[in-house]
Amino acid sequence: MKHVERIIVKLVVIQIICLVIAQFIMTNHQLSPYLSKVIEYEGVTKDSYSKVVETFDQ
Repeated sequence: MKHVERIIVKLVVIQIICLVIAQFIMTNHQLSPYLSKVIEYEGVTKDSYSKVVETFDQ
């Protein structure tokens, strides 16, 4: 049982290290535009405007 517990503890430590590294990379302002597509979804990088068509439901 101790062998299994050691493996689980090692996996948890590796998971925490990977989480911290991923969070650091995603908060780095120089690397985040290359890794995150949220900026493209929000339309922040585009200067074009699209025509909005409103519909009325009755």
